[in-house]
Amino acid sequence: MLLTILGGCGAWPGAGQACSGYLVEHDGFRLLVDPGYATVPRLLERIGTDQVDAVFVSHGHPDHCADLNPLLRARTLRDYPPAPLPVYALPGALDAVLALDRPQMLAGAYVLHEFTAGDRLDLGPFRARTCRLPHSVPNAGVQLAAGERVLAYTGDSGPSPALVDLARGADLLLAESTFVDQVPQDSRGHLSSAYQAGRQAEQA
Repeated sequence: MLLTILGGCGAWPGAGQACSGYLVEHDGFRLLVDPGYATVPRLLERIGTDQVDAVFVSHGHPDHCADLNPLLRARTLRDYPPAPLPVYALPGALDAVLALDRPQMLAGAYVLHEFTAGDRLDLGPFRARTCRLPHSVPNAGVQLAAGERVLAYTGDSGPSPALVDLARGADLLLAESTFVDQVPQDSRGHLSSAYQAGRQAEQA
């Protein structure tokens, strides 16, 4: 299993930096996890948009899914479009980003698979176990297993026993940590600090 960090900025991209976006590869299969703001240019530094085999989106905030739009545009607005891209997301999570273009413009570019947090999914060679993690909108953490490696990813999440359970048994926990030490009052419960993320990993 190979993980490439495309971006990790919180809320908005920085100069030369993207928001959440992760390319996970195994046995030639390329899974894009959370195509947030500015992740497609970073993706193109490594592979073509037609080489993405599936997309998994943790939740519908644009810093985690906005670049699904240019990804789909790049795949379908060409002379020889690739096969429709499987996209996995919670119900309604992608309504806003998929509504950015006129109806049917991108309809042939993707196949949307909506799942419920707690579902298990087969994403190419990856065995995916999802769970609901606390955020201001529905958010699905995911544990990806392939070969002898396990990657756990939280999306955005406050501290939670479910997060500890998600991380348990993983070789790597990829966790949101928007803040360093203290989480502001209005973000407590649905975002984490680096300290909290570390403590959750320790508990796992």
